[in-house]
Amino acid sequence: MRFLPQLLKIVCPVLLLAGCVPLAVRAQSTAATPPMGWNSWNFFAGKVTDKDIRDTADLLVSTGMRDAGYVYVNIDDTWEGERDADGRILSNAKFPDMKALADYVHSKGLKLGIYSSPGAKTCARYEGSLGHEDQDAQTYADWGIDYLKYDLCSYGTVMRQQAPDDPAGQNKLMRAAYEKMHQAILKTGRPMVYSLCQYGWDSVWEWGPSVGANLWRTTGDISANYDRMTVIGRGQAGLAKFAGPGHWNDPDMLEVGNGKLTHDENLTHMTLWAMLAAPLIAGNNLTEMKPEIAAILTNKEAIAIDQDALGKQGDRVFAEGPIEVWAKPLKNGSGGRTVALAIFNFGELATDVVPHLKDAGFNGQATARDVWAGKDLGQIKEDSKFTIPRHGVLLLVVR
Repeated sequence: MRFLPQLLKIVCPVLLLAGCVPLAVRAQSTAATPPMGWNSWNFFAGKVTDKDIRDTADLLVSTGMRDAGYVYVNIDDTWEGERDADGRILSNAKFPDMKALADYVHSKGLKLGIYSSPGAKTCARYEGSLGHEDQDAQTYADWGIDYLKYDLCSYGTVMRQQAPDDPAGQNKLMRAAYEKMHQAILKTGRPMVYSLCQYGWDSVWEWGPSVGANLWRTTGDISANYDRMTVIGRGQAGLAKFAGPGHWNDPDMLEVGNGKLTHDENLTHMTLWAMLAAPLIAGNNLTEMKPEIAAILTNKEAIAIDQDALGKQGDRVFAEGPIEVWAKPLKNGSGGRTVALAIFNFGELATDVVPHLKDAGFNGQATARDVWAGKDLGQIKEDSKFTIPRHGVLLLVVR
């Protein structure tokens, strides 16, 4: 088995050239369920260091987040140094030995992610991968990288220069750039989650799998702000048909525990992302994580909804005023119908609601479990009443 990576380096390119590798294989099978982990940008931004990543790995273990499923430790922008005389990318002084860092993260039962751009520069103006795609992918593989976030950034300048006043031509160039790195990753023989970050341009959900993406950003950047978070989450309506095992819509990282989000707003955030089968990439300060935030991020039942083996993204089934009902089909090994049902109150006042079971495909009654309360409710009916607080949510598993 120790010869497998070398063998794949020979076999994979040959099979690709022959055109006989199925799309599902080409896209890799590294994300059968939405990836879970932590990313450095939301809290550390450009100040992240080797020590921060090691400390984060330790904290993911000690807080129980690793065991809850958060296994990717992702370094975002500003790790990059210069290139050596052969063009090989080097890490900068903040990251003196990336291979040693990867080894440390792996020793904790975790995986390491990294960041680059198809452009000459990243968003923070560090070294990008333009013209060095094969070299960079191989370097990542040699270091032991498990996840690549590939951020469009300065490649937009290339698109505009090469196809001025031609949006279709610019989109073609963008797709080609992402496919180029996909091929480079495949040539290494090392499985890596491939995350496209290009803000949902050109309806990326329609073509992301064709360039090997395991996930793709569907929106601009999130912030630790209730209005921004809900605009992004609610904007995913209608995209469910594009998601599934190995390829996921990505509404950006979790802000649970960041900013001034209230308890109910944090519950709404986690619930929305779980209903969307979204990647759960936390971005909070683990050194100061309060117990109530840990309880939300590690809630086994909410995570199970996100990670459900059926691989179905939820969608909106009812909306009236500030009230929205979203339903997500779940796998049921015992037969019958099981659905995650989320009732959101996006309004400014507490509101009494009914579960809208018929809109979720039930005949007007079913048994339910309240996920956030952690208790069985027994039988509920179409006219059962629940009170949901301002900016709050009721998350049910209904059978």
